[in-house]
Amino acid sequence: MKLDPTQTRRDYWLLMLLALLVLGSGLGLRDPWPADEPRFALVAKQMWESGQWLIPFRGEDPYPDKPPLFMWLQLACYALFRSWRVAFLLPSLLASIGTLALVYDLGRRLWSRRAAWWGTLLLLFCIQFTYQAKRAQIDPTLVFWVTLSMYGFLRHLLLGPAWGWYLIGGLFAGIGVITKGVGLISVLVLLPYLWARWRGWNGLAEQPRGGWRWALVIPAMLAPILAWLLPLWRATYGSSDPQLIGYANNLLFKQTVKRATDPWHHIKPPWYFLGVMLTWVPLNLTWPWVIPGWVRRLCRRADARIGLPLAWALLVVALFSLSPGKREVYILPTLPMFALASMPMLAALVRRREPNWMGFVIALGLSVALLIGGLAAVFGEPGYETKQEALRWLDPDSDEVWWLLSVAGGIGLLGALWARPRRGLIGLCAALLPLWLLVLGWWGYPLLNGSQSATSVMIKAREVAGEQTVIGLAGWREQMLLQAQGPIRIWGFRTVEQAQMGPAFAWLREDPDHHALFLTKNLTRDCVDRDSATRLGESGRVTWYLARASDLKADCPALESEATAE
Repeated sequence: MKLDPTQTRRDYWLLMLLALLVLGSGLGLRDPWPADEPRFALVAKQMWESGQWLIPFRGEDPYPDKPPLFMWLQLACYALFRSWRVAFLLPSLLASIGTLALVYDLGRRLWSRRAAWWGTLLLLFCIQFTYQAKRAQIDPTLVFWVTLSMYGFLRHLLLGPAWGWYLIGGLFAGIGVITKGVGLISVLVLLPYLWARWRGWNGLAEQPRGGWRWALVIPAMLAPILAWLLPLWRATYGSSDPQLIGYANNLLFKQTVKRATDPWHHIKPPWYFLGVMLTWVPLNLTWPWVIPGWVRRLCRRADARIGLPLAWALLVVALFSLSPGKREVYILPTLPMFALASMPMLAALVRRREPNWMGFVIALGLSVALLIGGLAAVFGEPGYETKQEALRWLDPDSDEVWWLLSVAGGIGLLGALWARPRRGLIGLCAALLPLWLLVLGWWGYPLLNGSQSATSVMIKAREVAGEQTVIGLAGWREQMLLQAQGPIRIWGFRTVEQAQMGPAFAWLREDPDHHALFLTKNLTRDCVDRDSATRLGESGRVTWYLARASDLKADCPALESEATAE
């Protein structure tokens, strides 16, 4: 079918503007929020300040959990905009918009403009996709690299031959590796391709002779990996520094091989990812009808345009399910390919009664829950509001959060009623829109930023301590160091909290007039008089105190052990 270029461009830019509105709302209005955002932003900030970009540091310790590419992207964004509030979120925003653009373009080439429109729209509003796109974690960037790699492979395998796109697929698989170790998963698409080729499936591109070119994917993948790995190898194993060698061992072996074969946290059952897929609303509301469509097209037509992206996505889900260690973001890179494989059925399904009714009911339930929950906190039983505020560390003197939820629920309800059951999928998107624009956007970000980012507690710590006092951070989190005001003193991040206490309390007594200690409530138990120390408030579901030397108890065990060690 011949595509109308004008209509295609209009649809494309409409989708991109909608994506920018939804995913970019609130950009620049908040600081990094735990758990992962402050960690990456802190590493990038220290790279900028130190000029050391090859080996990332978190405080005084190397940060071995992830390769540094994502932090490099944040650093590059800061170099352009000179604002960490913009820079830390911008890579996720650009990567997610890029993912949507790739899915739309590949969908219109494989199927039709209308199919690509609906598949991309439902992908944009999938709850997990949108939520992750509005966070500064590595995964949205990884999803983009994997989708771009899959785009290159599928352009060659289904729409080719296009050897240039094939090499691009290999190149960005390698870039995915230095973003997060699992970035190589896109290469697995060659397995279902070999099967489809052997079985003579329809829709595969005719490939000319020249089998040697297939092997070029290996150097294409290795090029970015070696460009990072060889300097790293020289800087770590080529040195005599045990800290740097330990960093390399941790990064290259523990965080890859051991994490996959013998994980030490996030242990989940094999069926865990089925529950994760429940957050793929509204796309998954069409699957009761899409799945039979997949079966018919694969069994009767042997359609490789569905078979390759679908088989790859299922293969990746199965592969991650084999490991005991699982997180919900592990299968996020498969979501764009599930959306792509769903496209040929969506143009008809969006007019079908059943999925629209499902979308309408969910939109009503979500909107009414937000509206009633918010109003109940404002006007209802005070105990309910107090309990919710204590649970979420909200300001007990302000009802603004509850008004925010009520307004979002009210707008969502109007959107659902406007769409009516006949257009329930659109109504669900309309009900989700105020959540992304207001709650996690222009209104909610400034409202919650002080408590969520630790900005408020660190500003208060500096006000209490005074401008010239050095604040020691004991048992600190990344957001504390990132938001610290004025001169500070830290002890190693990976040092066990209790092991920090002896040196920290001894340091506090060295200069009682100019030293103060910032520490959590649980670390005050044996050595700090909480009645005399200053309670700063809560951040990260933890209560924080500022202690002076005069607040220390005389029989502090940590001080006794420190004296014995000396």
